[in-house]
Amino acid sequence: MTDAWHADEARRWRSGRWSLEVRGDEFADLACDGRVVLRSVRAVVRDRNWDTASLVVDRVDASDLALTLHVHSTGLDSDLRGIVRAEARGGRLRVLTDLECLTPFLTNRTGLVVLHPPALAGAPLRVTHPDGGVEASRYPSRISAHQPAFDISGIAWSHDGLDITVRFDGDVFEMEDQRNWTDASYKTYSRPLALPFPYPLAAGERVVQAIDVEVAGTPVAVVPDGATRIRLAEGPALPQIAVSAATAPDPAPEAPVTAAAVMVELDLATRNWRAALTRAAASGSPLDVRFVLADDDPALIHEGARTLRGLPVVRATAFWPTGPARHVSDIEAIALLREALHDAGVETDVVGGARSHFTELNREHHRLPRGLDGIVFSSTPLFHSLSTAQLVESLPIQRLVAAQAVEIAGGLPVHIGPISLRPHFNDVATTAPPVPTHDDLRDGYGSALTPAADPRQGSPELAAWTVASAAALAVPGVATLAYFEEWGGRGLRAADGRPLPVLDAVAALAAIAGEPGLRGDSPDGLVWAIGALTAGDSTVLVANLDRGPRSVEVELPDGATRSIEVDPGAFVRI
Repeated sequence: MTDAWHADEARRWRSGRWSLEVRGDEFADLACDGRVVLRSVRAVVRDRNWDTASLVVDRVDASDLALTLHVHSTGLDSDLRGIVRAEARGGRLRVLTDLECLTPFLTNRTGLVVLHPPALAGAPLRVTHPDGGVEASRYPSRISAHQPAFDISGIAWSHDGLDITVRFDGDVFEMEDQRNWTDASYKTYSRPLALPFPYPLAAGERVVQAIDVEVAGTPVAVVPDGATRIRLAEGPALPQIAVSAATAPDPAPEAPVTAAAVMVELDLATRNWRAALTRAAASGSPLDVRFVLADDDPALIHEGARTLRGLPVVRATAFWPTGPARHVSDIEAIALLREALHDAGVETDVVGGARSHFTELNREHHRLPRGLDGIVFSSTPLFHSLSTAQLVESLPIQRLVAAQAVEIAGGLPVHIGPISLRPHFNDVATTAPPVPTHDDLRDGYGSALTPAADPRQGSPELAAWTVASAAALAVPGVATLAYFEEWGGRGLRAADGRPLPVLDAVAALAAIAGEPGLRGDSPDGLVWAIGALTAGDSTVLVANLDRGPRSVEVELPDGATRSIEVDPGAFVRI
């Protein structure tokens, strides 16, 4: 596997019954007697826009009883220094952080966050409050739109024969369901979101927090299955494969990407949205148009609609950038769009949903008007963390998100995109986003003005990830998957038009799009398969995101099996 894909190489630490992996500044896969108890514990430093400062590990001190990371923050005008430490004693593990702020800093969150494995879905949960009261609850099975637990000083649960208790010190904590963002976790964090943010950290102020984990019981024995089998079932047509318009600066390369549709986001409050539309239309592909309304002049949507005359627009929607329906196409936004399209004489499907993550669709779908022709939302695995582990672990959660989105849609087609590694905009920022200063695209627009590109965009492993992602997301009811941009730092091609490895995956998926689908479940979240019945035969794509080669047996609907060896970080056609 390439260096870019595995830049966050882990090291393992063991102490008695306990083990964990150190991935950069994170303690990951905290396990007792070989059974993962917590997905992760890490200290985070987040600024007023919820951007995360890098926590640089200066030194690691390890002994049989303790592991200490000496860290300092960098970026976002932060300057904190201190430690993150794990201490093991028998069936108990303590993780603590002590960070000193050297200069004044406005933060939305600084302290420990704890991630719980998604396998806990549905498990009983006992929540202890600071006043000593105990509340019975559960880890949500369905992806919870809102926090499942508040006012936490301790939590306890049982799973696979183990009884786990976690106590929190240094602040009041609460829990959210991070599966909304395709993270493979529930997160317990401080401070409560009901309190004002950002809040100031003064020079010399220390943030001291700790969690104490206690485990009792004997883990249930697990018998490993040496074979990797995926059973595919025949079903409805596979989704069409679309692409987002390039947001990178001009000039555009000579080799455009052809797709079922080119998705273009037009922020009507910016100077160069017309140039963005013109360049997207030059692809010759049908257009999926996403208007961002201008708060100070919503009537600009009429000019936006007029520019669509004569273009092959397959669907359009509109979102508010601020206000109660922020990033959502509510009744008023869709009414403005419908009126503008009617006055311009443009006929196209009108869709609605969330400009941002499934999170906002899950929370705000009650705002959507009736009579829509489809539901939309975007997806990115790297909202809370930039690790490759986060990328891979998001795949099974993408399946859950897609299935729940189809339920919300209630029979309407679901169009998922843009699908990108990093968010195409910061939907939780408390300050205004950067805006273009020219009418043309010399500086690009939208995502190109933010740090939204990822160094793994050119990695060969991203092709395998994309096939696996499509296998996860392509549940019946999903009509379109829009992967990455045409070209540029977030593209299928480099800025000079050179094809990147991920283009091969998107082309392979496009070749089976619209055909009767062959769908199945991943046995472990690392190996995935998707296929189609084509011209009396079948085509199957198998992706392996594991670190080693995998022998995979694929069972087709007629009972026939195909066996294939798949290299790590690769996909194959069979």
